[in-house]
Amino acid sequence: MPAPSSENFVLDPSLRKECEEAIRAGSKSFLAASMLLPVSTRSAARALYAFCRATDDLIDESADPARGLQEIRARLDAIYRGTPHNHPADRAFVAVVEHYALPRALPVALIEGFEWDVQNRTYRDCGELCAYSARVASTVGVMMTLIMGVCDRSVLARAADLGLAMQLTNIARDVGEDARRGRIYLPLDWLDGAGIDPEAFLADPQACPAMRATVERLLDAANILYARAMTGIAGLPLSCRTAIRSAALIYREIGREIEIAGHDSITRRAHTSTRRKLELIGRAAATPFLFQPVSTEPAHPEVRFLVEAAAAGRINAPSGLDAKAGRMIELMTLSETRRRAVDVGG
Repeated sequence: MPAPSSENFVLDPSLRKECEEAIRAGSKSFLAASMLLPVSTRSAARALYAFCRATDDLIDESADPARGLQEIRARLDAIYRGTPHNHPADRAFVAVVEHYALPRALPVALIEGFEWDVQNRTYRDCGELCAYSARVASTVGVMMTLIMGVCDRSVLARAADLGLAMQLTNIARDVGEDARRGRIYLPLDWLDGAGIDPEAFLADPQACPAMRATVERLLDAANILYARAMTGIAGLPLSCRTAIRSAALIYREIGREIEIAGHDSITRRAHTSTRRKLELIGRAAATPFLFQPVSTEPAHPEVRFLVEAAAAGRINAPSGLDAKAGRMIELMTLSETRRRAVDVGG
């Protein structure tokens, strides 16, 4: 079946307001980027964010996180039965699930990532860390791609890459904050190779040279993923590209702020100023994507199950006359842009 169109998605005004308030309170970066999406896509994206936020908060604020997980699973079951609990986030998300036929495996994987947090898991190597990141971040990127009406495997793989990159950036930014909460996400084999004892670090978090080098290593891994992920933007609808590129640039900038601070994310927490965010949004809007090919590199091993779940049973891309028409529109757009530039210059 073809991917459902985002153009005719409508969310109840009261639910739309609740979702907007959730994103405004939870993520100014996501709020800024979502403003650049078409109205209906924006509503669906915010409904997705509101559900993710509500489930995350339920665990964080629960006296018994395991009980919170049980409640989340029950709520997800109700959503996929079409009988959501009387919670604004659930009622908004069920509309998204039904309109876009979101595979249940995607939010199930997200909840599994939350469960790993409740279990206070540590990660032996970067592969295990990416398995965690796939669940808590790539799931959202893949669902967002489906909401934008795209189910091509290569584009989904690049969306999953972007989720991995963003989560690795989050982890690099929050090393000190996590340590003070008794958590460590950095790969244990990296710490061992750098001569860092995890228990000693948790007892006394210090921005020593070895830890700074480990943070730098994590950001290097994220930057490789960002470079590959960016190519996927060319596979998105023209109306969505600026928003997604803005989100990617804003998140990548967090890594650059960490670098400027000498990779010290122990004594300080990097952030991107509003002015800098606006500059990056302007850069995203000014960057053409008409002919940049989407990387066909296979999906990261830890996100392949998400890509396959999203693509299963769906037409991966427009074909025949639809595909030719899409390419012709892009050619005509580029030609017109060049013609105007010549007219202005001449």
